[in-house]
Amino acid sequence: MNLFRKKPIEAIITEAYAGDGDAAPILRRTLGVWQLTMLGIGVVIGAGLFSLTGKVAADNAGPAVVYSYMISGLACAFAGLCYAEFASSVPVAGSAYSYSYATMGELLAWIIGWDLVMEYAIGAGTVAVSWSAYFMKFCKQLGIDFPVQYALSPFDKEVLPNGEVIHGIANLPAAVIVVLMSLLLIRGTKESAWFNAVMVALKVTIVLLVVGLGWAYMNPANHSPMIPERISEVVNGKTIYHFGWQGVLTGAGLIFFAYIGFDAVSTAAQEAKNPQRDLPIGILGSLFICTILYILFSWVITGLAHYTEFTGVVDKLAPVATALSHMPEQFHWLQQLIVPAILCGFSSVIMVLLMGQSRVFITMSQDGLLPKMFSDIHPKLHTPWKSNALFAVLVGCAVAFLPGNAFGEMCSVGTLLAFVLVCIGVIVLRRTQPDLPRKFRCPLVPLVPLLGAGSCLLMMAYLPSDTWWRLAVWMAAGLVIYFCYGRKHSKLNKLP
Repeated sequence: MNLFRKKPIEAIITEAYAGDGDAAPILRRTLGVWQLTMLGIGVVIGAGLFSLTGKVAADNAGPAVVYSYMISGLACAFAGLCYAEFASSVPVAGSAYSYSYATMGELLAWIIGWDLVMEYAIGAGTVAVSWSAYFMKFCKQLGIDFPVQYALSPFDKEVLPNGEVIHGIANLPAAVIVVLMSLLLIRGTKESAWFNAVMVALKVTIVLLVVGLGWAYMNPANHSPMIPERISEVVNGKTIYHFGWQGVLTGAGLIFFAYIGFDAVSTAAQEAKNPQRDLPIGILGSLFICTILYILFSWVITGLAHYTEFTGVVDKLAPVATALSHMPEQFHWLQQLIVPAILCGFSSVIMVLLMGQSRVFITMSQDGLLPKMFSDIHPKLHTPWKSNALFAVLVGCAVAFLPGNAFGEMCSVGTLLAFVLVCIGVIVLRRTQPDLPRKFRCPLVPLVPLLGAGSCLLMMAYLPSDTWWRLAVWMAAGLVIYFCYGRKHSKLNKLP
């Protein structure tokens, strides 16, 4: 029965801030509304904006990729509203883990906490591998001949244009960026937030340049018809539909993954100056800004080039490059800025994901479910340096020596699972503790949470089967750790 014992919200908040005013080092409160919003934008806007737009337009929705962005943004907003309510009422670093502990019990809290570890750690590793690929492109732009074998894992290989096959030794750029971002996090939250703000400013500037300069050169005929007629084809015995509203909805499911990551904002609760007020603004504000940028960007890209021009493109940068090629020659310099913008975007994504992982570990460690070292705060830097250092080594080694596609879409399924439990948790908490102080209240409960949970479950159902097998293996390993260590050392389980 102790497996489902819930932790009182008062106890969660009291323990999280137990160090305030004491000699023990604590996380330093340095983040305001602006920094929290920048964290959200930093992790949401990545290279997906530059690559998914062309892919979904060509394969699924046509110019109506704009509608796909609107629909997926709305679905993500449902979960965002639920996160905002929880963040205002349970302002601690544990995010969905702490919310589940208060509403659904210790076992489910452990499952979602272990799930968040997968989301953040594996997500950071996956992005680091992509960062390495774009780093190689950037080196080529600068005329630098970086050895290919040192940008691939031992399991990967690349065929050069002359037919030569290069086998990887270690993906050093991916490992280096993980270590650098970890060192920045160890250095301090304020410094990390400033770095993230600079990276966000750079990549948002590129997006605004593309929108602002490209708007005048759009061809209205490229947006007609807005939703191309539905067609179907049989691939491996399975009928696949393109275009029409079914294509738009399919595209929305794919594009949804360009939005995930905003939940990392809630992990910075104990470093926020006014978490009850600022966290909801940071979560919803970053989602709103990113959705507007996504819609404007996709509108301009499909207006510059017809969606059929993106078909069969291998190079991930080609959709944007193809669109920009329709602008006058004096603006072609903009194409050279896309790769640096993606590198900036990925750097901030990696940093925020690693930050979120360490903050979840702090809370789980404080509850006794993980060793105490994960909640140790540096006395001078006021950061969880041991947790950051450990994952710098683990994630750094993983990206250096494991194949780039080792984890596939595990990060996505983990995020969706967290969203589902948070949405359900809002309904549970409204019924069990209706008088709990809430600076922000999710509207239309239980309708909005149910729409959020339902849309996430629907998208989880369409993920590949191997994703579910990997999730099952990860969760099985987590349950072994819980029953062998966490349950025995749980502070809540020791109570009478």
